[in-house]
Amino acid sequence: MKEAREILREMRALADPAALEGMARFGIDTSSSLGLNTPTIRAIARRVGKDQALAEKLWDSGVREARILASMVADPRAITRSTMDRWVRDFNSWDVCDSCCCDLFDRTPFVWQKIPKWAADKREYVRRAAFSTLACAAVHDKTADDQRFLDGLVLVEKYAIDHRNFIRKAVNWALRNIGKRNTRLLPAAIACAERVRAQDSKAARWIAADALREFRLKFG
Repeated sequence: MKEAREILREMRALADPAALEGMARFGIDTSSSLGLNTPTIRAIARRVGKDQALAEKLWDSGVREARILASMVADPRAITRSTMDRWVRDFNSWDVCDSCCCDLFDRTPFVWQKIPKWAADKREYVRRAAFSTLACAAVHDKTADDQRFLDGLVLVEKYAIDHRNFIRKAVNWALRNIGKRNTRLLPAAIACAERVRAQDSKAARWIAADALREFRLKFG
């Protein structure tokens, strides 16, 4: 099993610093980035396998790509609630946030406890983590009952007024994925979107209009 320092050395050797400019154009914080693309990180993750101890060492390096790799090799059954909270507090870029939410957090036993807790947090990437996790759980958690997502729509309606770009996009993402999860949830998602659209908020109107447009295109 490779040590974290060996993996970091390999990542630095594979990195392309010229890619950082393009990443920045997509709103990625590149201050701690090497310039490594996601397919390359995923290839390393497949080779390494699940290893929670290694994931925590990679995370502690502070390197953007190492943290994305950490989200892929972390064990959703071994990570603790406190570690999840610590990682969320460390987020400074949407891509690291979403990698953790969609490759790890939505597969943990704590997912439904963390979503409302993080949504209530005023910090931008903590709140984004709530809605990114909700959006990914709507796709990945095949056993969750509909009430989980009806509760999620309550959070969508409550926080749709948050105008911050990375939050409104995640709220919209969660709303769309809940509506597309099954035909039982679609009417509830449409009704939620209509209520959100009626809020006196530019962010809320955008969230609702975009979701309703997608529902019409998908379901007619």
